[in-house]
Amino acid sequence: MIQEIRISDLGVISQATLPLGPGFSVVTGETGAGKTMVITALGLLLGRRADAGAVRHGSKQAVADATLVLPATSKVLDRAEEAGAIIERFDNEAELIITRTLSAEGRSRASIGGRAAPVGVLVELGEDLIAIHGQTDQMRLKGAATQRASLDKFAGAPLGKVLASYQDVFDRWGQANSELETLTAASRERIREAESLQVALEEIDAVDPQPAEDANLKNESLKLSNVEALRTSANLAHEALNSDAYDAVSVITLVETAKHALDQVAGDDPEMKALAERLSEIGILAAEASTDLAAYLSDLDSEGPERLAALEERRADLNKLIRKYAPSVDEVIAWADAARIRLAEIQGDDGRIEALQAEAEALKTEVGELAAKLSKLRAKAAKDLSSRVTAELAALAMPDAKFVVEIETLDEPNRFGRDAISMLLQPHAGSSPRPLGKGASGGELSRVMLAIEVVLAAVDPVPTFVFDEVDAGVGGKAAVEIGKRLAMLAKHVQVIVVTHLPQVAAYADRHIRVIKSSNAAAADGAGFTASDVVLLDENERVRELARMLAGQEDSSTAQAHAEELLSDAQELVSSLS
Repeated sequence: MIQEIRISDLGVISQATLPLGPGFSVVTGETGAGKTMVITALGLLLGRRADAGAVRHGSKQAVADATLVLPATSKVLDRAEEAGAIIERFDNEAELIITRTLSAEGRSRASIGGRAAPVGVLVELGEDLIAIHGQTDQMRLKGAATQRASLDKFAGAPLGKVLASYQDVFDRWGQANSELETLTAASRERIREAESLQVALEEIDAVDPQPAEDANLKNESLKLSNVEALRTSANLAHEALNSDAYDAVSVITLVETAKHALDQVAGDDPEMKALAERLSEIGILAAEASTDLAAYLSDLDSEGPERLAALEERRADLNKLIRKYAPSVDEVIAWADAARIRLAEIQGDDGRIEALQAEAEALKTEVGELAAKLSKLRAKAAKDLSSRVTAELAALAMPDAKFVVEIETLDEPNRFGRDAISMLLQPHAGSSPRPLGKGASGGELSRVMLAIEVVLAAVDPVPTFVFDEVDAGVGGKAAVEIGKRLAMLAKHVQVIVVTHLPQVAAYADRHIRVIKSSNAAAADGAGFTASDVVLLDENERVRELARMLAGQEDSSTAQAHAEELLSDAQELVSSLS
């Protein structure tokens, strides 16, 4: 809700404050007084294109700003905070100030909550805040998506429940189709990859490499390549331990002799006993070394050239795998393990494709069934909405007009069903229904939008509706009906109306008058025209209605008529509560 609008140096308005509030506010004034500047200011605050010609003559810039009071949970506040706005919050409400400045040179600036922001952010916020219906303004229900959404909201909870189920199934259908398309499109690549992996695994399995086998074979190969030198050294060591080679007694014999000598006196001295035990250990170690050397020599004798040839052949097979698949045998084994998993995945894709095809087909059928339910519910709601809006148009001095909600079937379903929604107007009998905004005058279009908004107000409102010259070309009973319907709309939302008709103004909760004043040009050609904005009290309101009725506010007859008009209107407004 707009709490207050402040205008500075815009058109003929020098400084003005419009105190607004909930319900129905009307703006009146003589022709040329500057009422349209109120609409211009709102347009600026909604981020619409700025015209430097709107800046008051002689001023450097024009400024329009508004204070809005919104529910604390409003998504508008979230978007404003994203743009850096500073927002004053209360218990269940929050206050947001938006400003638009237009220089005489045509430069424009915007701020939201005291922080500079792109004008585009004002446009985003305005879509959820204010709907202006006027002679040249775009309509809230112009877009096909908005028309479809409005019809769905009008249809109520039953359609909303079906739509939620439909969108869930539609999304799952899309996901299944997307995955199926991905798998199918990559089928050739998957076949080639599977064949490549299969060949590689067969080659690796044929060799059957074992962990650390390459290092072990390398060591064994080195050993067999130097077998003669190893045999010579082992023989010399073995003979030194066990025989009287080199004209000397063997090591084992010498150690045993020394141990025997110490054993003779070991009982006489603990230290001598310890030395005897150490010699015993040396003897055991020497004997073990001799045995191991004998076994080593035996192994060397059994591993001839044939073993070395077989070993080198095995190493060649392993090195071939290493060159093709990984830097070591252990890494080749790891690569093969990963390849087996990937091959299983690829081979499982065929089954997945079949499952997805069945799933997609089932979901497609379910989408079709739910889309048919949506179409049926929309057709019923469209008939009801068309009938109710047409009835409203008849009461708004458009007796021959007919409002039509047309539903066409799309070739392919989308996330909202298979229906293309079009809201059309047949302005006169015998004419063809045309899209809203075509085939109707500005005043007629404003009344059409009023009729639609009155019907939709309880289910699809924006916080604030603005109607400019909604009563153009009507009077009498039709004007009274317009006023009545504006009052009905104001029970759900904030309504701001610029009007020339007292029958409309009488229904307002508050009455704002734009007053123009001017002086004659001085000798030097100087002069000025300015407008002020005044919130009228009860007596002032009667005088303004009298002026609107008779052209003069001091006429006692006109004032009596105005009092009667105001009393009847306010009584009817009270009955609407």
